[in-house]
Amino acid sequence: MWQLRLIPKKTKVGFMRWHVPTAILSAILVVASIGLFSVQGLNYGIDFKGGSLIEFRTQGAADFGQIRALLGEMDLGDVQVQEFGADDTVLVIVETQPGGVEAQDAVVDQVIGVLDENVDGGITVNRREFVSGGVSQELVRNGTIAVVLAILAMLGYIGFRFEFNFSIGAIVALLHDVILTIGVFSLVRLEFGLPIVAALLTIVGYSMNDTVVVYDRVRENLRKYKKMPLVELLDLSINDTLSRTLMTSVTTLLALGSLYYLGGENIRGFTFAMIWGVFVGTYSSIFIAAPLLMYLNVKRDWSEDAARKTAAASP
Repeated sequence: MWQLRLIPKKTKVGFMRWHVPTAILSAILVVASIGLFSVQGLNYGIDFKGGSLIEFRTQGAADFGQIRALLGEMDLGDVQVQEFGADDTVLVIVETQPGGVEAQDAVVDQVIGVLDENVDGGITVNRREFVSGGVSQELVRNGTIAVVLAILAMLGYIGFRFEFNFSIGAIVALLHDVILTIGVFSLVRLEFGLPIVAALLTIVGYSMNDTVVVYDRVRENLRKYKKMPLVELLDLSINDTLSRTLMTSVTTLLALGSLYYLGGENIRGFTFAMIWGVFVGTYSSIFIAAPLLMYLNVKRDWSEDAARKTAAASP
């Protein structure tokens, strides 16, 4: 029966011989990401920095060029204009203005008045909302807590599924992926909002899934090849799972690529984060999580522990 394979069934790639250069590269990228975040931070969206949101409908398809031009003349700072579900529905987001809630209401009224006066047929407002700075700070805090709790939960899962030394390698790989994702968002200045926090949580799960697949084969081979040098065993384990890892990554990227180019502006940041996360998650499971096992003194045979426990339980 014919099967689609991206690579041959049996490969013998020496991944471990590259573990020092890749470790140096990852360390440089992590330090650079932390530096970028410290110097210029992130381009926070309305979820995290507060602002006013207006959703409205136009008579017929909206002229986004005209709407952006009209709002650009009002000198309101950061203003975003997006299609929202249909070509006649527009979402306008205006950054927080100085002067409190009254100033925000006044700006929203002004925006609605200008658009209603100049857009053909006027506009029909569906909703108007204001996100305060206090709410934004709470969202930042809750988003950070969500990511930290997800990483700690993964730490517990790996420690339970394998052993604690394995969980150290997995968590280092996860932190590597999250820090690099934050770094690339700081570099390219894409808007960082709640959808990106959701993407970070998804990246954590995806990266952990890749790492668990490799670790599971490592544990199996540790039982099977008790005398094989650990470096060779790690290469063997990664090569055993390479076809599955690459097939999963490629098919995921095909779907995400379609969403990025065809899904519209609303989800572009989310899909960009996911595409980046697939790349770094696949990379870290091979070049970060696996090589760390060489330095973490992992057990060579779990069956010996099981035999001792059985003997101790016998009368």
